Amino acid sequence: MSTSSRPVRVRFAPSPTGMLHIGGARTALFNWAYARSQGGKFLLRVEDTDTERHSEQSLQSILDSLRWLGLDWDEGPEVGGEYGPYFQSQRMEHYQQAMERGLQEGWLYRCFATPEELQRQREEARAAKRNWKFDPRFRNLSAQEAEARAQAGEAFVLRFRVPSGQSIVIDDHIRGQVVFSSDEVEDWVAVRPNCMPTYNFVCALDDAAMEISHVIRGEEHLVNTPKQIMVYQALDLEPPQYAHVPLILGKDGKKLSKRTGDTALGDYIAKGYPAPALFNFLCLLGFSIDDKTEIFSREELIQAFDLRRISKAGAIFDTDKLHWLCGDFIRKMPLVELRQALAPFLQEAGLIDADDSDSQPLNQLVAAFQERLSLFSEIVPQARGLFGEFPAYDEKAQKALGGDNVGRILGLVAAALEQESWPPANFAGLVKEVAAAEELGMGKVMKPVRAALTGTLGGPDLGSVLQILGRERSLRRLKECHLALEDSLGQG
Repeated sequence: MSTSSRPVRVRFAPSPTGMLHIGGARTALFNWAYARSQGGKFLLRVEDTDTERHSEQSLQSILDSLRWLGLDWDEGPEVGGEYGPYFQSQRMEHYQQAMERGLQEGWLYRCFATPEELQRQREEARAAKRNWKFDPRFRNLSAQEAEARAQAGEAFVLRFRVPSGQSIVIDDHIRGQVVFSSDEVEDWVAVRPNCMPTYNFVCALDDAAMEISHVIRGEEHLVNTPKQIMVYQALDLEPPQYAHVPLILGKDGKKLSKRTGDTALGDYIAKGYPAPALFNFLCLLGFSIDDKTEIFSREELIQAFDLRRISKAGAIFDTDKLHWLCGDFIRKMPLVELRQALAPFLQEAGLIDADDSDSQPLNQLVAAFQERLSLFSEIVPQARGLFGEFPAYDEKAQKALGGDNVGRILGLVAAALEQESWPPANFAGLVKEVAAAEELGMGKVMKPVRAALTGTLGGPDLGSVLQILGRERSLRRLKECHLALEDSLGQG
């Protein structure tokens, strides 16, 4: 394992072609945590050379998502730094210099094989049932002839001249020693016909220019590593250290996809997942502080983070565990913070106005539902019945209100409540008295009362419901439901 004493500098390099993937978010988090644990620098570099697909909207979404997760970067967009620019589209002059050097020194060469030729070779190999291997016939073309053909307008790519008979050894912090044979790597395309450099070429150039000490990324990039190391060797530079983290898998054991769960961090933000809970959960996807700790703070993570504690095995994205973590974080939130987190969802649903976000009834509602929420967005369906004059009765509530003598029971409870100070000191005792007088079990009274007050049979205790609704609305809901039931009996 390399023990380079270079200052720790790590990077996350997203492509702004869509929302931030949950796997990318975890990669960014691991890079951030390593930099913070080592007193190093965390860089953000934008790979925006795919001009047809990248957008400013996607870039802003990625930046906002990283901030939401609590990840700050020391260098990069909106921050700056002495190793910029931090957009690949602004680094073309740097790439051009490397291309020219590569041609002069011979580790890059012009290849004039057309896409049609290469496709025909692949088809012939497939028909002969043998593995296709790139035909390197342009590898030994003289520089003068290659230059003449290029000047004549013949299309070409620049390929990297892969040395033969070499072993490329990667001392990976997670996977241990990985060895590639250069004979298994074809002369790969470094620059396309449109003069745009390819990922492996610019990635290595940028990492070198920005003095990246450790490359921490998904294991799917392991196959790219030998090509990038070749660029370092050609430039006579020390490669960074590598750590390839395991894939995130769905419960079916396959790579996480839309079929097995949300894959974009923005989806989790929109659905009201608490940021600290998702931060904690992403840390657990392949990493552990110890054998028992599952809930920890950012500071505790930084104190304990070690690349050697990242597992080689794929990490299962367990949504049940994520929801448990979310519920735990919500239950521990100060009420003021929870109210601020819930208010936007209630406003979007049209249940409160911006002016209501600090009202006493809302504070009471937040306190009543805190133990019942796993996501901030769940407040809307769970508490909807407590807004407005009258609730909509769901199927179970309608069934509870359809029992014998329910109208009479509601009338008795309403009459008893009118005699009480507000809020009633012992609502359960009041209901118990009504039930005893009518020779009924408590459930025969509580269920229709809850149904009349909330429109459903679930929710917080009725004492809290009465406080949230207030005296006038509570009595009005009971009385109107009582009258409606009595009228239906009279008409029947």
